[in-house]
Amino acid sequence: MLLFLAFLTATASAATLKIATISPEGSMWMEKMRKGADQVAKETENRVAIKFYPGGVMGNDNAVLRKVRIGQLQGGAFVAGSLSQFFPANQIYAQPFKFTSLEEVDYIREFMDSYIIEGLDNAGFVVFGIIGGGFAYIMSKDPVETVEDLRKRKVWIPDNDHISQDSIKVFGITPVPLPISDVRTSLQAGLIDTIGTSPMGAVVLQWHTQIKYVMNIPLIYLYAVMAIDKTQFMKIDAADRGIITRVMTAALKEIDIQNRKDDIEAVETLKSRGITFTTPSKQNLDEWYRIAGQASLEMIESGVLPREVVDKLNAHQDAFHLKNGKANGQ
Repeated sequence: MLLFLAFLTATASAATLKIATISPEGSMWMEKMRKGADQVAKETENRVAIKFYPGGVMGNDNAVLRKVRIGQLQGGAFVAGSLSQFFPANQIYAQPFKFTSLEEVDYIREFMDSYIIEGLDNAGFVVFGIIGGGFAYIMSKDPVETVEDLRKRKVWIPDNDHISQDSIKVFGITPVPLPISDVRTSLQAGLIDTIGTSPMGAVVLQWHTQIKYVMNIPLIYLYAVMAIDKTQFMKIDAADRGIITRVMTAALKEIDIQNRKDDIEAVETLKSRGITFTTPSKQNLDEWYRIAGQASLEMIESGVLPREVVDKLNAHQDAFHLKNGKANGQ
């Protein structure tokens, strides 16, 4: 009888977290997430199982979020823009042409990642750190060097990222919203001819086979999170929640670090494929930065980004530049 009661107790406390992702099976992401899931199962003595649905089999981010709301899934790996409907200020890194180097981003992330994590938690999602995706660049079939060039292009933007859609309109263009799964075929068909993505994203998703030029100025900083519905997560025993948090935070940190290496390699892949990297003249750059400043200001005035948070990021950015200037003897 005691063994039977113990079995019932163990069964009742067991939990399965079903997580969807567009990452393909066999990818570095899936390898490290599955390794983390195995460690969670081991340390919780199988009280918690994490089951992944890779390769977009559960649909795009919008579809996954709908399934999370009805309890069919407990979470997913999402690009930042997909969660902006719940916490708009998670787009603090999506101010166009805000950053110039990954070293600058690394410095700022030390201070600002916690703001994003806390904001998403308050919005009902438990996340285990920020997974950097590198810089997005403007990639196109024909060269883009001026704002006027961009206005002549058919520019793609993710269909679930309304904040970025509004932001990019400041440049005087009407973007073509499409799910990520439709981008490659749309490039092939000519429905779009210009995209904004990271070198790694372009290679992994095979979009680089359809573009010829990259404007070599960072557009925005990309990141993703693995987010679990907080209500479902809190049903798990506190000790087991601690194990999940510790193990998956470490696993996703490994992905964050590896992403940086893979993105650098992807740049070389693009160049080896004959893709041309162009740099606008100083006059044209000034125009890009001027309009980008307007976009950031509109993100503040519309309430998407709290002014005090932008001021905080700007202060850290200034501190980095001052520190870097001193280090270089400037």
